[in-house]
This record gives sequence, C-alpha cells and structure tokens, in this order.
Amino acid sequence: MNRLVLTGGPGAGKTAISRLIAERHPQLFALVPEAATQVYDALQTRWDLLDLPGRRDVQRKIYRLQVDQEDRTAAANPQKVLLLDRGTIDGAAYWPEGPADYWRDVGSTPAAELKRYDAVILLQSSAALNLYDGDASNPRRFEDAAGALRAGELLKALWAEHPRVRHVPARMTFEEKVTAVEAALREFVPGL
Repeated sequence: MNRLVLTGGPGAGKTAISRLIAERHPQLFALVPEAATQVYDALQTRWDLLDLPGRRDVQRKIYRLQVDQEDRTAAANPQKVLLLDRGTIDGAAYWPEGPADYWRDVGSTPAAELKRYDAVILLQSSAALNLYDGDASNPRRFEDAAGALRAGELLKALWAEHPRVRHVPARMTFEEKVTAVEAALREFVPGL
C-alpha cells in the first residue's frame, strides 16, 4: 500500500480527518494536503468567482500541484503510506466542459490516474445529514448543501472504476466519522 486517497464532496471531513489520522499515526502515514485549497488561497479567490478560462487555468494548476506533491512526498517518505486529501481524479469534477475534456487537457486518462492510487475512501458530505456549514469552515468552498451532495455523487461516479473503493456514510459527529474512516483504513493498512 503506497497511496491512499480520502475523497468526497464538500463538507465530508476529508481535510480534518486526513490531518488527524496523519497526526495520530505518524509512523504509518505521510500526509499530502489538498492542492485545490492551496491554489485558491494563493490566488485569493474561489471557483465560482472565476470566469471559464480562469476555472480551466486553476484546475490545471491544481492537477500539477497534486502530482508534484504526491511525487515529492513519496520520495521523502519511502517507507510510509501517502494519505492524500483528494486525488488527481477529483479535478475532473470541476472542469467546466466535463471530465472527458479535462483528461484531454491535462494529457492523461482516467485509467492512468486511477492506477496512481492503491485504495480510495470516499466520504459522504455532512450535507446528507443537514450538517453542512457551507464556507464557514473553508472560505474557498462555494457549494450550497445541494451542490455539495451533487459534487459527492459526481466524485463517486469518477472513482467508481477503482478496484478498491470504500464508502463512508456521513455521521452525526466528527469522532464517529473518524472512527469509521479508521475502520476502512484498517482494511488497507496493516498495523493501524
């Protein structure tokens, strides 16, 4: 097991859970942070405030940063599992003209990108339980609750061809969700 992705729609808990698990198990995991938030923070904007060329440009930057972070973190931590807050597949959900055009633009294919990852844990958004806080916990988030659920479903479809996907439904508390994610991780990571 080399690369394990936590993904899901906005408000699923990916960032908080991946950080917590990496902190709890530093001997096992090297964290690869979410590239999208880094790019949007650097540009001081978010997806819904950009025009179409800007959205395409940002998604290209996110893809390149994601690949670079994964490769650098893997080289620096050869004995650890990379715990990724999203993967390259996620960018296809935000490409204005849809996934097929995204893969053409970044010069890859879904099959090639899916092979980058050994396992995927797909988290359901808290919007499923009416607990979604919009941009309150992440100012770069733009989706309303319905949009968060739609994004989660699109990501579910984009990752569906991966042979090792586990789904973690929304939970009423953060700690319940962490426990569920750790249980899913134990299927893939010996010694957790």
